[in-house]
Amino acid sequence: MMLRKLLAVSLLCLCVPAANAHHAFASEFDATKPVKLRGKITKMEWINPHAWMHLRVTNDDGSVEDWMIEAGPPGALVRRGWKKSSVRPGTEVLVEGYQATDGALRANGRDVTFPDGRRLFAGSSGTGAPLDGSDPTEPPPE
Repeated sequence: MMLRKLLAVSLLCLCVPAANAHHAFASEFDATKPVKLRGKITKMEWINPHAWMHLRVTNDDGSVEDWMIEAGPPGALVRRGWKKSSVRPGTEVLVEGYQATDGALRANGRDVTFPDGRRLFAGSSGTGAPLDGSDPTEPPPE
């Protein structure tokens, strides 16, 4: 009996970090701070639970900012038409999304438009992100 309890507690402890790793949209991003960023990809991280696109943006005044763009899970991105070959460093893209609540150069990406005109959804469904019509799995407005 004691061994079963110990095993159950051990398994529970293993699950806690994974549950804390995922977050709701509103805990990190601000739906009232939409951003449109045009820049060149410097790096793409195909990691779980969210892929990250690193983007170098040159502002109108010539200053340069390095942004981190959170995207959905790698598997979901591939199902939506993303390819590792389409997000190579140096590729210029337009990212539309929502800035971090703390004002950092970090955003939750919704749509990414590639040089050939393709527009792919980058967000994570069901995280509390605004229903703005970008997510192809969103229910239609009533």
